[in-house]
Amino acid sequence: MRRRDFISFLGSMALSFPIGARAQQSGRVARVGVLMGISENDPEAKPRVEALQGGLKSLGWTEGQNIHLDYRWAAGDLDQTRRFAQEIVALKPDIVVVHSTPAVKALRELTSTVPMVFVLVADPIGSGFVASLAHPGGNLTGFMNVDAPMASKWMELIKEIAPKITRVALIYNPHTAPYQSYLRSFDESAPTLGAKAVPTPVLDAGELETVITSLGNQRDSALFVVPDVFVQVHRELIIRLAEQYRLPAVYPYRFFPESGGLMSYGIDTVIVFRQAASYVDRILKGAAPADLPVQAPTNFQLVINLKAAKAIGLTIPESFLVRADQVIE
Repeated sequence: MRRRDFISFLGSMALSFPIGARAQQSGRVARVGVLMGISENDPEAKPRVEALQGGLKSLGWTEGQNIHLDYRWAAGDLDQTRRFAQEIVALKPDIVVVHSTPAVKALRELTSTVPMVFVLVADPIGSGFVASLAHPGGNLTGFMNVDAPMASKWMELIKEIAPKITRVALIYNPHTAPYQSYLRSFDESAPTLGAKAVPTPVLDAGELETVITSLGNQRDSALFVVPDVFVQVHRELIIRLAEQYRLPAVYPYRFFPESGGLMSYGIDTVIVFRQAASYVDRILKGAAPADLPVQAPTNFQLVINLKAAKAIGLTIPESFLVRADQVIE
């Protein structure tokens, strides 16, 4: 082999050699962009960051040694989400970890080549992010927060603790949440449970207050909020209004009852960030996102806040409490 051809061969081998292997053997630092849909001051922010970094460290990736994570915090703001997405892409990361549907959408509009691992996305197929769960295709894969059929389970839980409920408001932001699949699931289950599902779109805190106030003035009503970054950012307002108007409410994540809400049934969001580290590791070591199946949740937790129940005059049956994974006194 001629010297010039040999040098070209070495160069092509370097380009095809997995990022992780090059980082570990040559001292190169892998760069990871992290676009979070919540605020850095959100109580959930630190546990999620620690879970992601802890998961990476357990796989041999240590911040400041062979990996560097660039964080951006969108705080539920769509304009800020798009701006931070541009900043992340401009950093030319080896891979991006992206939280929330709006953040994935913003990044997807900017690049079809940078590998991405999404976290807590509700409907990646319906949103057009992946071709299928088993074979995502393209440059995205990741971890869902919930399947749409779960909506019928949420409806069942509301009716079980408040049997007189006849209408359940499904609160969502149409600009940030893939709500259509939840609506279909609610509509299918509502008649058999003797309740009516009421689609209730909101765009900001003012509209949230208006619709919950209106709901509170209607007898035998309850509410459910779609799992979405918008409702997470505004959870304190939602929880306060639900208590003020004595509305039974079921939430998708445990941090809602931990913040004073009545009840949740869903996944542990912190665990998912640790799981995401395994996909980051595999992609940095040469795996293609297109070949890594999207992971749907399998473990769900039922959490009840008895103080919140007492505040709205609701008595939770003992048979219900014994099934709970956590009862907050």
